[in-house]
Amino acid sequence: MPHSRPSQERPGDARALDCLYRVGAFVNATEDPREALDFILKEIVRTLNASSASIALVEPATGSLRIEVSNGLDADSISQVINQGQGITGWVALYAKPQRIPDVAKDPRYVEFRKGIRSELAVPMELMGNVIGVVNCDSDRLDAFTEQDVAFLSLLTNEASKAVGRIWLLRQLRSKAAQLEALVRAAQGLARERDEPGISQDLARHTRGLLGARACAYYKIIDDALILKHQDGDLNGSELAPGIAINQTSLGTVVNRGRPVVVPIVGRTEEHLFTQLGEPVASSSLLAVPVRYEDDTFGVLVCLAMGAYRFSDDDKHLVTALSSFGASSIQNARLYAKVFAVEEGLRRSERLTALGLLSAEVAHEIRNPLTVMKLLSDTLSQGIAADDPKMEDLGVMREKIAHMEGVVSRVLGMSKAQSGAFHVIDLRQSADNAALLLRLKLQQLGVKVEIHGDQALPTIEGNHGQIQQVFLNLMMNGVQAMSGGGLLTMRIGVEPGSLDDVVVVRITDTGTGIPHDNLPKIFESFFTSREDGTGLGLAIVKRILRDHRGDVVVESTGPGGTTFKFWFPVGK
Repeated sequence: MPHSRPSQERPGDARALDCLYRVGAFVNATEDPREALDFILKEIVRTLNASSASIALVEPATGSLRIEVSNGLDADSISQVINQGQGITGWVALYAKPQRIPDVAKDPRYVEFRKGIRSELAVPMELMGNVIGVVNCDSDRLDAFTEQDVAFLSLLTNEASKAVGRIWLLRQLRSKAAQLEALVRAAQGLARERDEPGISQDLARHTRGLLGARACAYYKIIDDALILKHQDGDLNGSELAPGIAINQTSLGTVVNRGRPVVVPIVGRTEEHLFTQLGEPVASSSLLAVPVRYEDDTFGVLVCLAMGAYRFSDDDKHLVTALSSFGASSIQNARLYAKVFAVEEGLRRSERLTALGLLSAEVAHEIRNPLTVMKLLSDTLSQGIAADDPKMEDLGVMREKIAHMEGVVSRVLGMSKAQSGAFHVIDLRQSADNAALLLRLKLQQLGVKVEIHGDQALPTIEGNHGQIQQVFLNLMMNGVQAMSGGGLLTMRIGVEPGSLDDVVVVRITDTGTGIPHDNLPKIFESFFTSREDGTGLGLAIVKRILRDHRGDVVVESTGPGGTTFKFWFPVGK
């Protein structure tokens, strides 16, 4: 370090001790590190008679220095960023050695921050072996500082570093305590939620609050994709993708390895995560954490920082802890949903049992009137010519009475139709009979019926009354969907590619369609969207078809109408 003559104004030992005492007393009395640094700098300027001074602190994320407090510098000087090794201040930060410069004009390292500076003194601030900043003093006089000043400033800076370190540690502990309290509150809030959408919303909101992030989002794993379920925070014009393939971004690494991933600069690797990506988000850092319960990963929690922030291990641990609480809540929500489904099934079974008992009682009461009706139908046929149209109506009446007797017998017997009761059935004839039976109802509502069947249609084996019930229930379902009239079309044929072993029937109406939310439930017992409905018609249809080794599905639905598709195996 260059040697120079002593200054005419030297702080004596008593003056230095007095300065150290005042600094120590003030620093121990305050909890604001900036306030402490400002007081220290004023004491340094007063004691060393400096023309200007500053304290620059190292930014952990970038390693560069920014002036935290200053005395005698203008706004432009204060706003400058000092890189490691740049100027006298940057050199001191890089090599952790004090520097006394008698004449800055003769030092090639010097970078001008203020006009008129002739000499400079810079001392590193160290804490636990690491440089955390630099104290810099300037003078408008040549050779203004001595070796005694270097020793004094080094001693004062050392004590100041320890004191400021204690303040930082205290603030850090208080911050951690506040984060822990916030984490507990967030966990309690997540535990109260009973549905996944609410949990994903709370998870993103609480995470953003804990980290102070620009935005947080929750992506749920569905099949081989990640679907955006909730976002909290503004991305300043950038937009997250609503859905992405798991292996398209770094989020795939999070899912596959089950560990957090940090992306230093989003714009370099994560373009697939956004539909629109611009500044300042493109230059921000990203933290992605799995939402995982035991061996099951439910989704990924994505945090976008305010700029090029370097996420610490504490940040990762904090978000991982919160995500584990969220995963537990999601698991509980799914278990609750299963419990509710089982309870609903039990309630449905109880209702079916009660309905069975009631049906048996009703069947017993109507059995005798049915016998009387059958006898009277035989009497009515006497005296009517065989070619009289009334004979056709009487035939339908007898058929329906026989059908009702069969229903009554099954209810009373509490058993399904046996294969021995099956007969050869022509589905085209069954469709014609159902249309004939409903002709008056169809005329009243202005509904036209068209029936199309393949030539030489294969027959099936089944219970005639039950097959008739299938056609009637599905036709009535279509008619009720066309309150203002319309067209009901039935198409019967062999499905292409089915090797001629299945006969398929499609019944299409021109009604308003079935709401999408109702589709999974329309074949459940007691589910109905009509005030006067019982919720049994479609459930009975599905049961009958499965008893006949067939099934029924909604092939299509929309504002233009609905098509039900059902099928039977061809009779042997």
